[in-house]
Amino acid sequence: MSVRMVLALLLLMMSAPAFAQGFAGLGSTAEGFAMPEPGRVLVFPRDHGAHPDYRVEWWYLTANLTGEDGADYGAQWTLFRFAVAPGFGEGWQSPQLWMGHAAVTTPAQHRSAERLARGGIGQAGVSLTPFAASIDSWRMASRAAPAADEMSAVDVSAAGEGFAYRLALVADAPLIRHGDRGYSQKSAQGQASYYYSQPFYRVTGSLTLDGRDIAVTGNAWFDHEWSSQPLSADQSGWDWFSLHFASGEKLMGFRLRDAGEGFVSGTWIASDGTAEALQPGELVVQPLHWAEVKGRRVPVGWRLSLPAKGLDVTTRALNDAAWMDTQVSYWEGPVRVQGSHAGRGYVEMTGY
Repeated sequence: MSVRMVLALLLLMMSAPAFAQGFAGLGSTAEGFAMPEPGRVLVFPRDHGAHPDYRVEWWYLTANLTGEDGADYGAQWTLFRFAVAPGFGEGWQSPQLWMGHAAVTTPAQHRSAERLARGGIGQAGVSLTPFAASIDSWRMASRAAPAADEMSAVDVSAAGEGFAYRLALVADAPLIRHGDRGYSQKSAQGQASYYYSQPFYRVTGSLTLDGRDIAVTGNAWFDHEWSSQPLSADQSGWDWFSLHFASGEKLMGFRLRDAGEGFVSGTWIASDGTAEALQPGELVVQPLHWAEVKGRRVPVGWRLSLPAKGLDVTTRALNDAAWMDTQVSYWEGPVRVQGSHAGRGYVEMTGY
């Protein structure tokens, strides 16, 4: 992409409040856009695709991996869609803006890359039957069997300076709808999103770091979420957890930060894929350890407790410096889990 095109895209994106204000902009007004409403039934494969009448959307994959060298690794692949106005359009008239993030984390390094695109010109987007999401050469594409869910088997690839990955994912349990059948409340004032996951991926593939190929295996978690105002005006960001336990159980939890105790909720997922929505406040999330990362004080160790499930665990970052130094910056990295339930997972923290 030419320097002139990059500058043009940045100017276009700065007109989108959610982009210009970072994640805090997601609490601004969303006049003219569709808003999530309870009772809407998520339908697949339709809802694997884009929802252009909503202001913001993301397709998000995080993978906890073990290399043939015995080391732990993390990989992230994300496609964001921001809308200046509702609806699709042709060519440069499209109001849809796209941003891609990719990263590989090791105990010693965190490497990340970013791609920017304008909708309508074929550089980025999402298609269905078969599902494919892409920006430039980065790609997430279904290879599901006929009649199977599009996201039951996918291939994922991306590359940046000094890193690349090629991963094959197969799910062994159904999709998870968070909240009320996919309607996920984010504040006491009623802000919400539509949100579902596929947290049961088994992964095989390879990483390339500084020209060295490393075979990897592990597990991965896919999220797809869309909304127009997922934060309330007084919320500044979130702490999000996706945890895989050795027992086969899983936990998605989040804390939306405000001037008080924040809004905490999530989903408990049994090993057979049965999901149970947690009531606000049922999950207790407490920062334990902090680190200076890119001039910011960021919590890199946490305690999570869920008495109803006998859960009392701590998480510790694989690499404290897992900062995504991108246009909208945030912390995103793999963690180890200890306590009542051992395991691995990912943590995302925005607004610090």
